[in-house]
Amino acid sequence: MAILEIQNLTKSFGKTEVLKGVSFSMEEGEVVSIIGSSGSGKTTLLRCANFLERADSGQIYLDGELFFDGADNKKISATELRQKQLNFGLVFQDFNLFPQYNVIDNVMLAPMLLAKEREDYKQNKKEIEQEIRKNAEDILERVGLSEKLHSYPCELSGGQKQRVSIARALALKPRVLFFDEPTSALDPELTGEILKVIRKLAEEHVTMVIVTHEIAFAQGVSDKIVFMADGVVVEEGPPEELIENPKEERTRHFLQKMNEK
Repeated sequence: MAILEIQNLTKSFGKTEVLKGVSFSMEEGEVVSIIGSSGSGKTTLLRCANFLERADSGQIYLDGELFFDGADNKKISATELRQKQLNFGLVFQDFNLFPQYNVIDNVMLAPMLLAKEREDYKQNKKEIEQEIRKNAEDILERVGLSEKLHSYPCELSGGQKQRVSIARALALKPRVLFFDEPTSALDPELTGEILKVIRKLAEEHVTMVIVTHEIAFAQGVSDKIVFMADGVVVEEGPPEELIENPKEERTRHFLQKMNEK
């Protein structure tokens, strides 16, 4: 059974139809990269899947459970929406770190806020906070930042900031981790840093969806590549098949343009 399944998702902004019936699915532990030119609907798909935007129609399933149905769009309360969002992590292209907090506090912030809503928080405050800190330290070690716990974002390189963003998303233990152009704000030499981290997470069987415009990056980390154009999925398949032998003309044209850059 697929861990994430998206069926016929549509989304418009005013009269502009951005998603025109997008469908794809993925298995637990799989890494899926979504590629396509600007305006193809990649980021909008990611935001709808993560409930930062509400799709107009279609369905989203998580572990076979209906998580979103466009027919009941307006019936989802803010509280219910937030609970659904906790199943997904999102790494932004521009980091979105809090400059007033150091690295460890950036990673601990969301788990701490959630912990304070627990009925047993006051009674077990010390133990809960110790557990959250230990989890944050373990995650930062996983992304190679153990020596930067007390550094502030202004003291970090772009690659280090993005690794903190990844650690922050992992801190809530999401079922699926989304990346929105994780290397677009980085110099080319720093892209390898993020590629290394994502490969390590893939080895740990973290389920990931990556929106990217970098074909080599997508090839290097993905089990499957989904190509989007004009608000629809044009084709999908293993990297070696889709990149080396695309079946659709729009895919071939896009890859040719990217190779010319």
